[in-house]
Amino acid sequence: MNIDKIIVPLDVPTEAAAIALIDQLPEIIWWKVGLELFVSCGPKIISILKERQKRIFLDLKFHDIPNTVAGACRAAASYGVDLLTIHATAGRVALTSAQEAIVEGAKVTGENPPRLIAITILTSLTSRDVAFDLKIPLELPEYALQMALLAQESALGGAVCSPQEVEQLRQVCGDDFVLVCPGVRPTWAEKGDQKRSLTPGQAIKAGADYLVIGRPITAAADPKGALERICQEI
Repeated sequence: MNIDKIIVPLDVPTEAAAIALIDQLPEIIWWKVGLELFVSCGPKIISILKERQKRIFLDLKFHDIPNTVAGACRAAASYGVDLLTIHATAGRVALTSAQEAIVEGAKVTGENPPRLIAITILTSLTSRDVAFDLKIPLELPEYALQMALLAQESALGGAVCSPQEVEQLRQVCGDDFVLVCPGVRPTWAEKGDQKRSLTPGQAIKAGADYLVIGRPITAAADPKGALERICQEI
């Protein structure tokens, strides 16, 4: 199975619910901790995952002035997580400061620094949202590429993008730049609030390193069966 390509989000409100989900799917290697769960129970959830020898995607999407994001990244690096997110729109100085800070933070505790990856543009947004609401003059795929290039130029190790942009980003940014794709939906699953999606097989073929897949697995009547179907597809 290609289970090492799948990151399952712990999009639950409590520690107990998170533990129940982790125990329900013990074969999952990668888990994503987002804002809801981290705000609910803090870094304790990181310790719980590390005790179970899981890999951790801490998806807090930092977006603030350079000094603030640097401080947050320095603190987060001490947790020993594997992936950490920041919005590319925080700007070049913030991205560079954040990358330097995670190295500093990891040294304090002796942990390996996480790979800092940039959010290009949220997968819930459409081309219309970008043009009419955000007033961005670039076409959405070009804007996502420019944000990824900004991250790469700022020494970050990768980016988060929708699967519809991943092929172009892979071609331009190269093989060493890690690309994580949320918004992945099998043909048999509902898209929900994901507007720019592909199937798992299509996303991997296009060049994604990791797929973030939540509700098609966690909300399925048979989560293990759904996971197996997705692994077979990719």
